[in-house]
Amino acid sequence: MLLLFESPAGFALFKVLDEGKLKKSEDLQADFMSGDLAKKVVKLKKFTKFENTAEALASATALVDSKLDKKLKKFLKKNCEEDKETLLVADSKLGNIIKEKMGIPCVHSSAVMELLRGVRQQLGELASGLAATDVAPMALGLSHSLSRYKLKFSPDKVDTMIVQAIGLLDDLDKELNTYAMRVREWYGWHFPEMTKIVADNIEYAKCVKFMGLRENAAGKDFSAIPLNEEVEKDLKDASIVSMGTDISLEDMEYIASLADQVVSLS
Repeated sequence: MLLLFESPAGFALFKVLDEGKLKKSEDLQADFMSGDLAKKVVKLKKFTKFENTAEALASATALVDSKLDKKLKKFLKKNCEEDKETLLVADSKLGNIIKEKMGIPCVHSSAVMELLRGVRQQLGELASGLAATDVAPMALGLSHSLSRYKLKFSPDKVDTMIVQAIGLLDDLDKELNTYAMRVREWYGWHFPEMTKIVADNIEYAKCVKFMGLRENAAGKDFSAIPLNEEVEKDLKDASIVSMGTDISLEDMEYIASLADQVVSLS
């Protein structure tokens, strides 16, 4: 049996040395705890490296769509057809295509997936010259290229811009709510009664900015905000008998600055 392993650096074929291990897939992970143990299960037969990112992207996109890439076909033809060994694959659809077009019997199962997971874990030990430190940057570059391919981004697609705008509005709403609650909590130490009187966050922030210290409420005209007459009356009455603590002018400046940001974001 041969195991087809797809990596960001290229394609690899591993010879399965102990086929009986596949019958006990639950124990496979124990056989890949170290490089020495892994070498008793599989052995690298052949590795072909991608020449550049473009070639890697072409092969990766073909695999995503369960298609037989030219490079993979050439690789399998050179290394599998003569021996007529069974090929273990990660994708059953791809396996069916390989079997149909090339006549190579393919197998896909949970045991094969466990075997692939083990090989990936010990890749540096099993494939000489292909360390994890080399694969990581290749994987990063390929993932960026593949993401761009899958998005098929085009500036002409107006809906993409709409999706981005909606996402931005959602983020702004979250920020706005966070800031508004902070204004309520902070100013609430000074004027706790106002929290129940003014329910709207934006009106609350405008009142804080316009009024300043609660002692100023009685002499202010809140029609500029605008504020409901009944709410304005309750606010002024509450400011006279408030149980809140006194705060310094410096604290009030910070609270007013935060309230400004809430109004600006809204």
